[in-house]
Amino acid sequence: MATIAEKLIPEPLKPIFGKVKEGQRITDAECLELYRSNDLNALGMIANLIRERKNGNVGTYIHNLYVNYSNHCILRCQFCAFGARKNEAHAFELTTEAIEQRVRAGLEMGVTEIHMVGGLHPSLKPEWYLDLITRLRALDPALYIKAFTAVEIRHLADRIFKCSLRDMLSRLRDAGLGAITGGGAEIFDQTIRDQICRGKETAEEWAEVHRTWHEMGMRSTATMLFGHIETHAHRVDHLRRLRELQDITGGFVGFIPFAFESENARPELRHIAHATAFEQLRNLAISRIYLDNFDHITAYWVSLGLPLASLAMNYGVDDLHGTIMEEKIFHMAGATTPTLQTVHALEKAITEAGRTPMQRDTWYRRIGSTWAKPSPTMRTEKQAEPACA
Repeated sequence: MATIAEKLIPEPLKPIFGKVKEGQRITDAECLELYRSNDLNALGMIANLIRERKNGNVGTYIHNLYVNYSNHCILRCQFCAFGARKNEAHAFELTTEAIEQRVRAGLEMGVTEIHMVGGLHPSLKPEWYLDLITRLRALDPALYIKAFTAVEIRHLADRIFKCSLRDMLSRLRDAGLGAITGGGAEIFDQTIRDQICRGKETAEEWAEVHRTWHEMGMRSTATMLFGHIETHAHRVDHLRRLRELQDITGGFVGFIPFAFESENARPELRHIAHATAFEQLRNLAISRIYLDNFDHITAYWVSLGLPLASLAMNYGVDDLHGTIMEEKIFHMAGATTPTLQTVHALEKAITEAGRTPMQRDTWYRRIGSTWAKPSPTMRTEKQAEPACA
């Protein structure tokens, strides 16, 4: 006899619902079918089958601090309002001492992670980067340092350190880097990249950084910037490439999609309306359904706003990202959400969604649970740890 949920699933989605219920992988064509559906509640019900199977009724967050060390950048991505030439009015560059001061303040407030990215700086020396990571690590050995996008790391390897990609990643890890960020993925299709981030690394180059990092026993997140000029087919292609790489490495701990902010983008992209709440929830639900080998889907409240991020926990999401404390990139692009959230606000949003709030670490492991708390300090390839549950 059909369950109430099965009766509520529209006929076109019932084959997909059946596959998900049996733990089977959906195809690209079926993913496109999901994007054609306007039955948001049905998509949420299907996505929640996977969320509950993987994470139960727990919703997580991380107590973290964002630090942007500089926005000096040699690229001019069309969608970006963050990057700047040194002589532009909104250009900035923090000293190592200023960054240390911010991190000390964050540690006093209980943060467990520093999330640090910047532009492709043309002139900072190799020693600056290694010294910064080493000094931050010395502040608290238990602090996770999550830093640099794939394009930053390629920039460091090719232009600054002039070494191989693996050597670059090894140096950063040995200095104390615990994870790399998922930024720079945007949309993987090259025709789209040529229009929104011309000159940025290709999808293959982005994937090579993460694949190499994973082979070293380390972990990272993956992202997608949607709601600009891409089609649903481009989104499916993006998700497919991530799922295929995850099949190989198992090194992605979570997926974080976020909507394009057009207000302060280059003129050719400013006409684009922001993705609706409906579209953001649909994209999160479909991501949860398609990315069957990802354990966690994060609703980035900076993009959605906290109320919508809380609602997203009924559409396949199991994580609300973090306290952040000072977000610049999205807000310089035009986001009007707060620049930080308190632990109380995040736990309240998770509770209101009907989930049990729990703090997590950078690798999405629950803090305070029976799971072991690994040291975020140096690891060798022989010390590789399994992807977290």
